[in-house]
Amino acid sequence: MELIWKQLFIGFSLILVVLVLGDEGIEQKESNICSFPAIYNFGDSGSDTGSGSAALGSTPSPYGETFFHKPAGRACDGRLVIDFLAEQLELPYLSGYLDSLGTNYRHGANFAVGGATIRKQSGNASQYGITPFSLGVQIKQFDDFKSRASDLYKQAKTAFQRSKLPVPEEFSKALYTLDIGNNDLYVGYQMLSPDQLREAIPDMINQFVSAVRHLYQQGGRAFWIHNKSPVGCAPVFQILHPNPPPGFLDRYGCFIAVNDIATEFNRQFKDRVIKLRAELPQASITYVDVSTAAYALISNANNEGFANLSAICCGYHVNNVHIPCGAKGSINGSEVYGAPCKDPSKYLSWDGVHSTEAANPLAC
Repeated sequence: MELIWKQLFIGFSLILVVLVLGDEGIEQKESNICSFPAIYNFGDSGSDTGSGSAALGSTPSPYGETFFHKPAGRACDGRLVIDFLAEQLELPYLSGYLDSLGTNYRHGANFAVGGATIRKQSGNASQYGITPFSLGVQIKQFDDFKSRASDLYKQAKTAFQRSKLPVPEEFSKALYTLDIGNNDLYVGYQMLSPDQLREAIPDMINQFVSAVRHLYQQGGRAFWIHNKSPVGCAPVFQILHPNPPPGFLDRYGCFIAVNDIATEFNRQFKDRVIKLRAELPQASITYVDVSTAAYALISNANNEGFANLSAICCGYHVNNVHIPCGAKGSINGSEVYGAPCKDPSKYLSWDGVHSTEAANPLAC
């Protein structure tokens, strides 16, 4: 798996690909990706490296078991895409902004929080795991972080005091990564009609673009942004809707209606990225087509050595009885533990919502 990840990353290491897939084809703008001194990340549980655990309670064992051998603030058995990216840039793993213990922000910070959305959600969304750390909140936290960190750096009297703080001049040289929006589609599918959710897409994209513009105004110049994955392929949808009517699923067991909305989001999103590139002439914007990569992995999962797409590695999922990963429950008077599978590397899904470490680099 590590070899495949490195092969996939070679293309990103050579150039920052600015995807403007119009009639003119693909334009590319060269930049030395290895020169980034820091990463500033914004997102949800797909890239949260500790803020969610700090704010909402730590993830239980067996999360983190594959690589960290203990819970590490990640909704995965091991590393996330943002971790692999940091490794390839020869940077340390990002500390969560909300995590106050053992943090080091010399080479960036992670503002992602599990359950985050692009748009601020209503209180009812919390029943679906949505948290109040929307993209707008994360951007405000970045502003505060940049201001305070710069002041502290200037006030520091020793090299040791500065060693865990970002160099103010390097904010403009950092890589800004944004991977958020899947939760907007997930909770929207639960709370809105399909038409209402489609009507909300332009506002989701507007708020995302506004965040990028703001970071650009703050000096950011290199952006790495993801489109939306095929959300309807997450096994959690089969848990929430165990007996879908005929025609609801595609040949891979994915929910067609959910993925159709994700496809429409990506269509509009790509168009806005093209316009955004013209608006921000000094920016390099890497548009990562997660959707195409994920579909390719799903369609070729068996050949890659993965189990059935709907199989979940961690948790108890038998006869429509579900106990989450790492949790305990009672079935017919007996205590049952949501245990992990023996070999997570054979599974695409770790807990029904999040990918395994083995799948993460292949789906991006």
